[in-house]
Amino acid sequence: MSAMLIPLLATTGCNPEKESVISAPSVEITDGMMSPEVLEAFGRVSEAVPSPDGKKIAFTVGYESIESNASNAEIYIMNADGSEVKQLTQTSKSESNIRWIENGSKIAFVCMDQNSGNPQMFTINPDGSERRRVSNLENGVSCFEVSPTGDKVLLGSAISAEDKDSTLYNGLPLTTGRVVNDLMYKHWDEWVTTIPHPFLADFVNGEVSGEAKDVLAGKPWECPMKPFGGSDCFAWAPDGKTFVLVYRALTGKDYAFSTNSDIYLYNADGSLVANLSEGNPGYDTDPVFSPDGKKLAWLSMATAKFESDKKRLMVMDMATRNVRDLTENWDYWPEGMAWEPGSQYIFFNGYYQGTMPIFRINTTTAKIDTVASGMWDYVGVQPLTADSVVALRHSMRRPNEVCVASVGGKDCKDITTINTALLNKLKLGDVHKEMIPTTDGKLMTTWIITPPDFDPNKKYPAILYCQGGPQQAVSQFWSYRWNFMIMAANGYVVIAPNRRGLPGFGTEWNLQISKDYGGQNMRDYFSAVDYMKSKYSYIDADRIGAIGASYGGFSVYWLAGHHENRFRALVAHAGIFNMEAQYLETEEMWFADFDMGGAPWEKDNAAAQATFATSPHKFVDKWTAPILVTVGELDYRILASQGMMAFNAAKMRGLEAEMLVFPDENHWILKPQNAVLWQRTFFQFLDKYLKNPQPGSVKAAPAAEPAAPQAEKAEAEQ
Repeated sequence: MSAMLIPLLATTGCNPEKESVISAPSVEITDGMMSPEVLEAFGRVSEAVPSPDGKKIAFTVGYESIESNASNAEIYIMNADGSEVKQLTQTSKSESNIRWIENGSKIAFVCMDQNSGNPQMFTINPDGSERRRVSNLENGVSCFEVSPTGDKVLLGSAISAEDKDSTLYNGLPLTTGRVVNDLMYKHWDEWVTTIPHPFLADFVNGEVSGEAKDVLAGKPWECPMKPFGGSDCFAWAPDGKTFVLVYRALTGKDYAFSTNSDIYLYNADGSLVANLSEGNPGYDTDPVFSPDGKKLAWLSMATAKFESDKKRLMVMDMATRNVRDLTENWDYWPEGMAWEPGSQYIFFNGYYQGTMPIFRINTTTAKIDTVASGMWDYVGVQPLTADSVVALRHSMRRPNEVCVASVGGKDCKDITTINTALLNKLKLGDVHKEMIPTTDGKLMTTWIITPPDFDPNKKYPAILYCQGGPQQAVSQFWSYRWNFMIMAANGYVVIAPNRRGLPGFGTEWNLQISKDYGGQNMRDYFSAVDYMKSKYSYIDADRIGAIGASYGGFSVYWLAGHHENRFRALVAHAGIFNMEAQYLETEEMWFADFDMGGAPWEKDNAAAQATFATSPHKFVDKWTAPILVTVGELDYRILASQGMMAFNAAKMRGLEAEMLVFPDENHWILKPQNAVLWQRTFFQFLDKYLKNPQPGSVKAAPAAEPAAPQAEKAEAEQ
């Protein structure tokens, strides 16, 4: 199959005159406190991409408009030291996937084209002139990668996944029915009606030329892979003679139960050469060629169906096809990565002890050095010069800014100040680390966030934050929903443990949670709460709540039936309530099959039966605390019915319960007005039961004393 190319017209697309342009909003701040409206006003900095000569950096900044209930991101450019910041685009539609092309003389990106109604590839000069659309694929462009030689381009576009039987549907042009005959018919928040495919085209005179060839023509495989894959599924060799693609050569039930993606090598004409990762049953993703073209690096997981397995940094010698795991002897794992210009080192970021530093690994010796660390999460690292890198960094106290770190001196500084003025108007909570002893004699890194103007001699209501994933670290993340600064601004102390199952604390810690959902990780939560209310008198033991989303929502439902009066209020978003139903309802079934240990009907499978025995719905008879349930009806990962069951059960039990339903949201609450409503509802509910408890409400149990020797050790390590 080939993509239809409509003749290019002289057009800039994304016409700002047709719709209002969203920019930085003005927001009212009362007494220096963060509000839902203030949270929505922050600029969302992303995609920091250096020019080929390292002298310029292009990046995007997005803003939300509560009034128009929409968002928009624009491209900016600056010198590598952060000076002379200039906004390049000003349109009503977001620009993304920014790339420097033609030796840095152009910046390419994806934007919605208002003429065709589809996203297309555009280019613009670094001075902001000569913006033009350079593609016109019939079904649009989701992402792209131009070859280093500049004469070819890979483009992500969609093909139809539907094959309606002409007889069955004859005479029924308005029917909405779908006949389903295999699994994976829904994914994330959509019915699977299209399949993303990689298209290969000539790139002549700065634009897509001729017919775009579908590299996977006739194959129902996703590339980029849904739901979040983009140009990270494409990589060109430096000489432009070959490229690699990432995809799962699977469909239906096989796809639904497998994480087996592979790295496929192609010639520049689109002919397949080889599967470079053949034989590995887990994920293989994020390929990057070394600048000299002699090596290919990618991230790999060894275990089938286990999407949170240890990530290994694999490097292949392209001449011999020998592959080496560079991180074999490192008990952590990398996330994003980029080669340094000399092809000797790879930069990467990765979870480490509740943060996400930048590391550098020697591809010969496998020696790992730290480039930038501290109480930050670094993401999107790219080499800037021979001895520096550019990245984005954020913390629990502020959102992303672009920063530059020197490789040798471990010096890192922000070079953008997009959100500084707004932050300077706010009183922010403080963050400190506690090393909390667990029931099995280990120490658990826990972040404690205290309110602005904190007085340790006063009593404060507290919130236990339960992380989702279930294998996603409580690092120095900045969230626009689970934001610790807005919780602190509302007068709450936040207890955020890195319980069992979270990455950044070694493989054993991370792997423990699988097939033990109601086990040690839940005891870790109790340890955190009991330790904090015992050690610190500012924690009001009678006013503690528990909150969480996804697996965190499951945690809240599970805690509801086991907390022994520790909690006065509970908030669960998009959580698993009935594990047997979840096994059958979710779309990426590999996850449930691996983590739960098997199917409910496997009666001789001890691991599976133990998992399903801990399902929260089986302990509703022990629920005592008021609960708020929030769901999105487009959530196909954990169906809204899970939350509805929990809400219904609470009401049937006669408990105080509320439910907030968003018909137009998925696993995440993304639309600005919905986000504000979610925050308002969240705090109204917590305030009712934690700040203004009514007589007869649940009273917390007495605090348990922590083990003295471990408590002393924890304090010594702070």
